[in-house]
Amino acid sequence: MARTSQNQLTRRQLIKGSAVAALIPLLAACGGQSQGGSGSQAPASSASGSSIEGFDGKFVIGFDQEFPPYGYIGDDGNPTGFDLDLAKAVCDKEGWTYTPTPISWDAKDAMLNSGQITCIWNGFTVEGREDDYTFTDSYMENRQVIVVKKDSGVAKLADLKGKNVVTQADSAALDLLSDGGSQADLGKTFGKLDTIDNYNTAFMMLEQGTYDAVAIDYPVAVFNISDKKDKFTILDEPLNSEHFAVGFAKTDTGKALAKKVQEDLQALDEEGKVKEVCEKYADQGVSYDLWVLPKKSA
Repeated sequence: MARTSQNQLTRRQLIKGSAVAALIPLLAACGGQSQGGSGSQAPASSASGSSIEGFDGKFVIGFDQEFPPYGYIGDDGNPTGFDLDLAKAVCDKEGWTYTPTPISWDAKDAMLNSGQITCIWNGFTVEGREDDYTFTDSYMENRQVIVVKKDSGVAKLADLKGKNVVTQADSAALDLLSDGGSQADLGKTFGKLDTIDNYNTAFMMLEQGTYDAVAIDYPVAVFNISDKKDKFTILDEPLNSEHFAVGFAKTDTGKALAKKVQEDLQALDEEGKVKEVCEKYADQGVSYDLWVLPKKSA
């Protein structure tokens, strides 16, 4: 998980104050198309999604505003990122109102289940969460990696024995390295494994020597060290391979929306839009080669 503008950088920095989002009305209504990042309403259309019971056409995307390249606040002050571009394309196709909403990552479940957000779409890892959400099929492969200082002497995962490692709270990397995770044995060899609310601070502490390593999503790592390759390096040996999908509530409405969004992503791939968006964020670690959602014709 995901993601941050890394001057902005990070997945899941707690938003100061409570996350602001409107409760989704229970009455179905035709949604309008947004022309900007703020979710402004455009003229109503006969969107196919408006027929989904419990959905009014206002598509509220819960995302971590500091998790680049998937979701973050751009230099112009507007929400942007790979996943948000895909979400906007889906809303354009359906005539839904595109409403990106920054959230505190720790509050994502409460906001989803209360209806404050329609979905979680932000480099959202499927593995280990299969029973907790209604997911689309996975659309992107990802991996968790370790970032260290170039002069640290750490060249492989085994070299982390006795080292102090930090990762983001409620992250896929934390799940991997904690009890029950596939890399729990590795985690037990660390001097300590701490969590922090955002990766911006984690990288500052890595540079200062407070920590020896950061466990993090690969694209977020690429984004963070893009202008600091003389200071940091990503270990060649990854912690794992995982997959991203869009997460909805476990309700009939959530199931219907997940099905519709998946079909739209497949259509966007057929149209070449997905590849276009991947290329837009290629310098931030996104590659069309990692797109795993099969085409409808496949």
